Amino acid sequence: MVRGTDAAETAVETIHRELTVFARRARASAGRMHPELSLVSYTLLGHLEESGGCRATDLAQHYVLDKSTISRQVTALERAGLIERRLDPEDHRVQVLQLTDAGRRILAQVTESRRAAFQERLADWPAEDLSRFAGYLTRYNAWTPSPDAA
Repeated sequence: MVRGTDAAETAVETIHRELTVFARRARASAGRMHPELSLVSYTLLGHLEESGGCRATDLAQHYVLDKSTISRQVTALERAGLIERRLDPEDHRVQVLQLTDAGRRILAQVTESRRAAFQERLADWPAEDLSRFAGYLTRYNAWTPSPDAA
């Protein structure tokens, strides 16, 4: 908890509440963007695209999720034909998850829909506010807990 003024504590509570609303809205809008692509699926596909592919254990570690949770998500994405497993060219004992062409197409469609929705929502914001907001979000998301934090 942020210590200090009542204003700072009130601001932290407001941030918490508004980020919760944002997360709920993001989950709700995911189904409208593409019926077979949940927010989690979209996030995993986006990570695979950005990383050029990775192991399922890397996904679990990156998102701090249990391996069984990632396994269920990966299985669903494989069944939908959006990702596939390929042998790692450097270590043939390891399987790497890669986007299929269908996965790339759906990810591009959803990404464009989301981009358009963000642009519409932020259309009347001054460039200075957008830059400041982007910086704050980047700073917030860059924080990592210390290893000894419970």
